[in-house]
Amino acid sequence: MRYKHLSLAERQYIQFELKMGENFSEIASSLGRSASTISREVHRNTGLRGYRYQQADRKAMDIISLHHETIYQYILDDKRQGGQLYNYLRHQNKTYRKRCGTAHNRTGIPNRKDIDQRPAEANNRSETGHWEADTIIGNQHKGAIVTLDERKTRLRLAAPLKKKKATCTAKAIKTLLAPLKSYVKTITFDNGKEFAKHEELAKTLGCDTYFAKPYHSWERGQNENANGLLRQFFPKKMKLDNVSWAQVLAAVDNLNSRPRKCLNYKTPYEAFLDLTVINVKDILGCALMT
Repeated sequence: MRYKHLSLAERQYIQFELKMGENFSEIASSLGRSASTISREVHRNTGLRGYRYQQADRKAMDIISLHHETIYQYILDDKRQGGQLYNYLRHQNKTYRKRCGTAHNRTGIPNRKDIDQRPAEANNRSETGHWEADTIIGNQHKGAIVTLDERKTRLRLAAPLKKKKATCTAKAIKTLLAPLKSYVKTITFDNGKEFAKHEELAKTLGCDTYFAKPYHSWERGQNENANGLLRQFFPKKMKLDNVSWAQVLAAVDNLNSRPRKCLNYKTPYEAFLDLTVINVKDILGCALMT
């Protein structure tokens, strides 16, 4: 049986029975609770005026703190029992991806630096120029799209890849970031082997490169979330080997034109322009025309 927090009515009953001289065991038996539960409840919440049920209930409510993972687990448990709460999630029927795993160092990526070495300015979003990178894969592994997200302004860039190879990926990233080179200080990658040429990128762009821990995709949470939004344009059932630059840039333009609460309702385009005086919308527009 799972533990359930005491209700207000149960706490009121405890106060009444204590005044009547009942002991913990008798109160517990009447409520169908363990004596230890009643004992802890009373000792936690007894003051100069004794045990007071309303004060005890308010105190219990004040210390409740829910992690987002607790909510996910509750919803998934409800789904297994035939519930419909999962329909309110953005990803709805999509398979739930386990949020943990056994990390190892066999990534096949030479000279990788762990995300723990990334500067504080990248972690706390205190300056512009810190990027996260990943790829989304087409159905049957046909084609891919490399994605880049600037942490402070939430600006998103992306490019299509015919093949998810390190050479192709590095070339696409250079193309995307070269016009913004002055604002490329770090890039944090997923551990895919398509990022094996990170040292070449670091030299070309004059930046430092880091990698999230294997199976710790939440360490690049912004990039992961933005990939989910991009999937609205390029769903998992879609092959990506024939996707054009124009299609990808149009989708990116749509995402960068959405006001964000975290940016005081500015768009990523506007936020990046304010901090860098670079109009990325014009840059993407020129790329679309060519």
